[in-house]
Amino acid sequence: MKRSILALLAGAALLAVPAFGLAKTQTTKVKVANTSSLGKILVKGNGFTLYIFTRDSKHNNKDTCYSAHNSFGKCRDIWPPFIDKGKLIAGTGVNANKLGTIKLPNGSKQVTYYGHPLYGYSGDFGPADTSYVGQSQFGGNWYAIGPGGKAKH
Repeated sequence: MKRSILALLAGAALLAVPAFGLAKTQTTKVKVANTSSLGKILVKGNGFTLYIFTRDSKHNNKDTCYSAHNSFGKCRDIWPPFIDKGKLIAGTGVNANKLGTIKLPNGSKQVTYYGHPLYGYSGDFGPADTSYVGQSQFGGNWYAIGPGGKAKH
């Protein structure tokens, strides 16, 4: 009986070892999508539009949405920061040298492009949805961003 338990434990330990050795690094991908209304814009790895906020200053790399709120709710819940999950990857057409991150108050890292903090939008219906580009909310406007780092609206 004792030998069976030891064999069972040894077998379980051997099965667990490969799982630790195969741990995958999470990635965060920024890609370019071609839209009919705005031309080429940056999107997340899943194809959803990335936005910039006019209240953010690209010179100080600061997310001004994080702590803002109004009658609609918290800015970060409606326009969530695009968070780096581990390894930042630039897709074809994205200037990898212009990708970066800033640290948010909760310790997570928000992805930036040409110094602009990047955001998603909780109301997007699908990949490359641009119907919310130009929205005025939380004291500024929300625009898509092109591969050259310029606002698209």
